[in-house]
Amino acid sequence: MVELRSMTIDDVELLVRWDDDPDVASAIGGRGADWYDWSVELVRDVPWRELLIIEEDCRPIGFLQLVDAHEEESHHWGDIEAGTWALDIWIGSPADRGRGLGAQAMSAALGRAFREHGAEVVVIDPVVGNRRAIAFYERFGFEHVGVREFDDVECSVMRRSRSAID
Repeated sequence: MVELRSMTIDDVELLVRWDDDPDVASAIGGRGADWYDWSVELVRDVPWRELLIIEEDCRPIGFLQLVDAHEEESHHWGDIEAGTWALDIWIGSPADRGRGLGAQAMSAALGRAFREHGAEVVVIDPVVGNRRAIAFYERFGFEHVGVREFDDVECSVMRRSRSAID
């Protein structure tokens, strides 16, 4: 069973190592380390974001970011309705993929977004060519909204409403 915990500066080295995995880099449209200056971001306490590590038996296996897409400061998602949270999720090591851990992590992520953060909608933006991820998200009730370019990467915008679980 997977659990979520807050990311710390001690996790950065592991995250950078996961970013070097070709499947992770391909899935996220580049390297996660290019998103943030982790040493700065991890000490910022902002109410609109959680940076989490996914663990199995206290062993880090993946990364999860939950963001209030309406409130976050860069307006990455543009003009989006209040109550919409975005998520980024991946399993870092090839040895941990294909074991059902991603499904457990996604269930935990959706529960956290809907129950703890009060999200009405969760959005995700897999790279258009990442058919495996898109099929995975569809199994969790995400529906295609359209295609949008984020930071020069063409992504499939998908959404899932809270009513899908209520």
